[in-house]
Amino acid sequence: MNGIKKILGIVWIVFGLATAYFGIFELGIPNFTSGKQDDLVFGIIVMIVLTPIITGGLLIFGKYALSGEYDTDN
Repeated sequence: MNGIKKILGIVWIVFGLATAYFGIFELGIPNFTSGKQDDLVFGIIVMIVLTPIITGGLLIFGKYALSGEYDTDN
């Protein structure tokens, strides 16, 4: 079971990097350059608030899973 947790740690890190890419390059930057005020507000919220929180949480969770913080000692 501990091996599965370490493998899932890698998966969480990959998800964290994917959300960083998606939040910045798919949602953030295109909304900044669209020229509409509604898109600009949404882009700011995604880039400054949501992307760091979601990405940071996934990366930290993956780091802890890889380092063995969630391992059970039987």
